[in-house]
Amino acid sequence: MDCELNRTINRIIIVGGGTAGWLTAGLLAAEHINPQSNLTITLVESPDVKPIGVGEGTWPSMRESLQKLGISETDFLTQCDASFKQGSKFINWLKPSNHSYYHPFSMPHHFHELNLAEHWLPFQDEISFADALTHQASLCDNNKAPKTINTPEYKFAANYGYHLDAGKFSQFLQQHCCEKLGVNHILDHVEVINSDSDGNIASLNLKQHGELAGDLFIDCTGLKSLLLGEHYQVPLLNQQHQLFNDRALAVQIPYDQVDSPIASATLSTGQSAGWIWDIGLPTRRGIGYVYASNYQSEHDALETLDSYIRQSFSQTTLDDVNIKTIEITPGYRETFWHKNCVAIGLSAGFIEPLEASAIALVELSAKMIAEQLPRNQVMLKHVAKRFNEKFSQRWQHIIDFLKLHYVLSERDDSNYWRDNRDLSHLSDSLKEQLDLWQYQVPYTFDSKYTQELFPSASNQFILYGMGYKTQLNKTNIWYNNQARAQEIFRAQVQRTKQMSQAMPSNRALLEQLKTQRFSNV
Repeated sequence: MDCELNRTINRIIIVGGGTAGWLTAGLLAAEHINPQSNLTITLVESPDVKPIGVGEGTWPSMRESLQKLGISETDFLTQCDASFKQGSKFINWLKPSNHSYYHPFSMPHHFHELNLAEHWLPFQDEISFADALTHQASLCDNNKAPKTINTPEYKFAANYGYHLDAGKFSQFLQQHCCEKLGVNHILDHVEVINSDSDGNIASLNLKQHGELAGDLFIDCTGLKSLLLGEHYQVPLLNQQHQLFNDRALAVQIPYDQVDSPIASATLSTGQSAGWIWDIGLPTRRGIGYVYASNYQSEHDALETLDSYIRQSFSQTTLDDVNIKTIEITPGYRETFWHKNCVAIGLSAGFIEPLEASAIALVELSAKMIAEQLPRNQVMLKHVAKRFNEKFSQRWQHIIDFLKLHYVLSERDDSNYWRDNRDLSHLSDSLKEQLDLWQYQVPYTFDSKYTQELFPSASNQFILYGMGYKTQLNKTNIWYNNQARAQEIFRAQVQRTKQMSQAMPSNRALLEQLKTQRFSNV
C-alpha cells in the first residue's frame, strides 16, 4: 500500500480537445516536460466530436499564458483571426434604451494609491466612471488598438485580452503543443474507463489504440463530462435560480465592408429576456443571443436576434446564416477533482458567457495544476482538496459578479428584468456586499483571494457604470487626499487625449501585422 501511495505521477492523460484540452496540455507541458523529466502528456480526443466553439473572448491573462507556451503574439493574431479586446461595453442593461457603460481591462489609475471612486462620486452626473478613471473607454469608443506596431509582444499602452476564432485557436494550440512542447496526440474514441481497487482511474480502452494507462486524468470533454460526470457521477449544482439564461443562439457574419471598423470591446446588449454578444474579429463578427427559455420562446428569441442583425448589417438577415443552438444548464460540479480525475472547462461547469469567464477559468485551473502537480498519491489528495476549495469559491464569486449586472438594472419592460432584481434570487454573499456598498466603496479588501478573476476594481466599474449611489459621509472621504485626487483627474484628461491621438485603429494595426511583426521583449 505504501508503495502504491508513493508511486510517482508521470503519465497525464487529457481526454478532450478544444480550447480547454489544448490550453491545459500546453500549460502543463511548458512547465513540466523537459529532457530531465519522465513526465508524459497525452491528449485523446474523438475525431467525431466538435468543440462547442463559442468561447471567443479572453481576459488579459491570456497574454501571460501564450508567453508561457512560447508562442509569438504576431503568429497567434494572424493565424487565429484574432483581434484586441479591451473590455466589455454594456448597452441597455440599466434602461431599455439610450444607456451604456464600459467594464475596461485597465484598472482605475492609481488604484493602489488612492480609492478615486470616493472622489468621483460627487461628480457622477457629470462624467462616467470609466471616462474619469481610465483612458480605455475613449479608446474603445473610437475602435482604437491598445498598442502600436513598435510596442513589443504582449506589452501594452492599454491593458488587453483578445477576441479570437475558437476553432482556429484550438487548431493552432494543437499544432504548437505537439510540435514544440512534446504533447502526444491520439484521435480515438474512449469506449471503457477502467478503475483500480481504490476507485482511481487506471486506464482507458480506446477503440483503435487499445488500452491507455495513466496516473492523472484530466476531463476536458465539455458538456458531456465523460470522466467526472458520467463515470464518477459527480453531480452538477444547478444555479438557474440565480442565473436564468439557459439557451444561446450563435451566428458568424462577415462585415458589410472589408474595411469596417473592428470593435475594441465585446458589445453586450440587453434584450427583453437576455442579452446579445457581438465580437469583432478581422474578417467577421461573432454574434449570439443568450436568453432564458422560461421567459421567451425560441421563435421569439430568433426574432430578437434577427432584429439585431438587421439593424447591424445592411446586407444580412438571419435567413442568410447558419445558427448554432446551445442549451445551457447553468451550474458547476459539486467537486472538480475526484480521486485521480480533475475536470477543466465545460466539464467542470457552464454558465452564460457574460464577462468571458470560461477560458479564464481554464487558464486558472491549468496553472494551478501545473504549479502544484502532485508527485504521488499522498500529495494528490492534499492538492485535490485545495483545488476543490479554491474553485468552489471561484465559481460562487463569478456567479455573484454576473448577478450583479442584473440586480442593479432599472429595466421594467419584462418579467425577466423584474425577477432578476428580486432579492430572493441573490446569494447571501451578494446581499451582504450590496448592503455594505450602500455606504462604502469597494476597494482592495473586498477581494477575497489572490488571482481573483473579478477584483474589487471590477465591482466598481459595474456598480458605478449602472448608476449605483453609494451614500458616503464625511468620515468616508479622505479630505487630505482631495488635492491629490483632483491632480490625478486632471492628468487623466490629458492622458486620454494623448492616447487617442497616438493609438492606431484596431484594423490599421492588424493590417500592419500582415507584413510586419511585433518585436520580442
